[in-house]
Order: sequence, then C-alpha cells, then structure tokens
Amino acid sequence: MSFFKKIFSSDKKETLDKGLEKSKSSFLSKLTKAVAGKSKVDDEVLDNLEEILVASDVGVNTTLKVIKRIEERVSKDKYVGTEELNAILREEIAGLLSETNTGESTEFDIPKNKKPYVLMVVGVNGVGKTTTIGKLAYQLKKAGYSVVLGAADTFRAAAIDQLQIWADRVGVPIVKQQMGSDPASVAFDTLQSAVSQNADVVIIDTAGRLHNKVNLMNELTKVKRVMQKVVEDAPHDVLLVLDGSTGQNAFEQAKQFTAATEVTSLAVTKLDGTAKGGVVIGISDQFQIPVKYIGVGEGIEDLQVFNKVEFVDSFFK
Repeated sequence: MSFFKKIFSSDKKETLDKGLEKSKSSFLSKLTKAVAGKSKVDDEVLDNLEEILVASDVGVNTTLKVIKRIEERVSKDKYVGTEELNAILREEIAGLLSETNTGESTEFDIPKNKKPYVLMVVGVNGVGKTTTIGKLAYQLKKAGYSVVLGAADTFRAAAIDQLQIWADRVGVPIVKQQMGSDPASVAFDTLQSAVSQNADVVIIDTAGRLHNKVNLMNELTKVKRVMQKVVEDAPHDVLLVLDGSTGQNAFEQAKQFTAATEVTSLAVTKLDGTAKGGVVIGISDQFQIPVKYIGVGEGIEDLQVFNKVEFVDSFFK
C-alpha cells in the first residue's frame, strides 16, 4: 500500500513496533474475535469495532468519526470483506490524524528562523515530563543543535535535581535557582544565558500543579510575559506531556491544561507499558493539537518523533 511506504529506519521502526506491542496485541486479539465467523463487514462487526476502539482509549468522539468513515467506505464499495478491515482502519485513522497536521515529521528538528527556539514544557508530576525534556535535549543535541535547559519547576526540589542529572547525562548547560524561587526569574535567566551563548534551543521545565488551575494559569502567564522581555515572541512552542498509560485520565489532563494555558503540541509517554496506545489517536483528534513526540521505552533513544503513518502501521499491522 503506497500510503504506508517505509519512512523510519529499521532500528526506529523496531523500537516503535516493540513499544506498541501491548496495545497492538490487545487490539488485534479483540478484533479477531469480533470478526470470527464473518466474511463481510456488517452492522454487527461495526458495533463490535466501536466497542473495541472505545476500550482501546481512542475515545468516544473519535471512535464515532472512525466508524462513520468505515460505514461510508462499506456503503460505497457495497461489499467489504472482514480481511480488508485492518487495512481500511489504518487508512482511515491515518487520514483522520492528517486533519490535525499531526505526525508529518520524521526527524528531531526546529524552525530555522527562531534563535533561540524557546520550548516551554507543561504537565503534571509523574507523567514523565523531566525525562521527556532530558531525552528531547539528547535528541536535539544529537541532531546538531546547542541546547540550554531551564529548571523553572521550583516547586519541588526533586524536579531541579532530576533535571540536573539529565543535563549532566546529556552534556548540556542548565540554569537553576533554589527550590521555591520565582519560576519566571529562572526562565528569564535561562533565556539570557541562551542568548549570550548563541544557543539554538531553550527547554524550560515548569511546575504542574493542576489542583489549583488559577494559580497555574497565573504562573504560566507570568513565565511567558517575563521570557518575552528577552525573546519577544517566546515561547515558540508549549509542549504538554501526557502519560499514555493513564488512558482517559490523559484526556482529562489535556482538557485542564488547554483551559489553563495555550498548548501548541503534545508528547505522549509510557506507551510501551500499556495497552492504551489508542489514546494518542483520540487526544490528537479531540484537541486538534499536534502530537510531536511519543515515549515508547525507558532508554534515552526511546523518545520518538511521532509520525502518523509509522504509528498507525505499527498499531494495526
């Protein structure tokens, strides 16, 4: 199928296949049962497919869109065999993801016309935010960019220490202050340092206290405002990190954060430890925010650029 031409290197594809193994085997075993004894896609098969997609954390709204697309294919083609269902699913879900301009990239890169390119990272504690920052710094450095980290999650001492460990591991500079310092002050210092070093990328870690949304909103707004004193259009990207293994809870976090601040891209982590990989499809579609990165393992190389064709191919093959 030309739509699913090979894009990733064999190593990257193997990592992706392995990372989505639980989601794929859970989905395919349910799908096999749903079409058992059936030769063509009929209403019963579609009802079963709807249940399976919802159970895979694709989400109700997105599932209904997918089912509608398949119904249209079935009515147009008059006869669709159950053996074709997997291929049709792959095509329709990849098509749905295309509508959010999500998953077009294959490499870790940044826009050439922004220097430094300022990335602000948000997300609740425990979703893999600091780890994602560390792995992203590693991948960008590997791609030839100079990176500076800013430890603006000053609410937890552990967050500053964790980011320091990643900075040391990756070999990139970090700007930090004491626990309890003003996050905006840390962000300001980080951008000043990055400008003086002529750095390509700045990644700012922020606190994720969602239980008080007003405070969070005020804090993130202040961080943005102060950064703009150094780089007038900063931040260029606000990346929300979500834990894919929490399924529907990830939807709720996305809803809360998009209400608290403008989120421009998503990273979905911990997909290797869960059968809930469908959450990537649902969140991308429902919030119309592009998924940029996915975490498919614990290794430093296991943060991947999200590519919809490769993802859907691994999920449904």
